[in-house]
Amino acid sequence: MAKEKTQTFEQSMAELEVIVKQLETGEVPLEEALEQFQKGIELSKVCQDTLAKAEETLTKIMSDEGKEVPFEEVGE
Repeated sequence: MAKEKTQTFEQSMAELEVIVKQLETGEVPLEEALEQFQKGIELSKVCQDTLAKAEETLTKIMSDEGKEVPFEEVGE
């Protein structure tokens, strides 16, 4: 079984938006709606993890000693 290529954050968000729009129409057969809902939950978790990691990275800076420290600790 071939390993699926990892989507970028933007690709995952775009796919999630398509799923939401499809489900909002109410015209998707029940079985497909359930599959789409599950896929949407997975994409939502992936996007949330990506955002959490980005926030963690952005809230750290390098100290004078070359170590990463939380942004709030600088100047204390």
